[in-house]
Amino acid sequence: MQLAYQHPELLDRLILVGSGGLGREVSWLLRMLTLPGFDYVMPFGFLKPMVELGTAMGRFAGRSGFLNKRLGELWRGYSSLAGAPNRSAFVRTMRGVIEPGGQMVNATDRLYLAARVPTLLVWGDRDGIIPVEHADAAHAEIGRSRLEIMDRLGHFPHVEDPERFAKVLIDFLLTTEAGPVGPEPLRDVILGNVG
Repeated sequence: MQLAYQHPELLDRLILVGSGGLGREVSWLLRMLTLPGFDYVMPFGFLKPMVELGTAMGRFAGRSGFLNKRLGELWRGYSSLAGAPNRSAFVRTMRGVIEPGGQMVNATDRLYLAARVPTLLVWGDRDGIIPVEHADAAHAEIGRSRLEIMDRLGHFPHVEDPERFAKVLIDFLLTTEAGPVGPEPLRDVILGNVG
């Protein structure tokens, strides 16, 4: 989203998948990770032997068909935090955009800038990380947008059902015309010359 209004010459379409930055609400877990001092407690929840054991069990469960793709993707994210540098970077990133009360960064006041290019919003109807209501609100604000709520999917529709996700993506690319490239059309939107 930031690229769309800072460097409009670099894109002719915009696709947002379970995107942050569209409202204050986020999962309680992400808010908890931003609590002061929580980075000192985190190492105890990410002990390397436990992560390695869980990963091995997850591989077996995945091959056996017992592990759904959403849980597998959540585990990949969790296990990536076993290393101290990864945890530190993750916490710094989270604290830059989220606080215990929710997201601090909010692009809704700039969504009208996306009106110059076709925009696709894709969300899982069971997203427990970023509420699907954010997609509805963004869709209402962005002219020329298309909203695709994917039934029975969570925060990772591209992982949970890659074939259905690819169909949505391909349909969007084939049925939309590329938006104007360059800063001049964006200037018109900012000045209110284009609806």
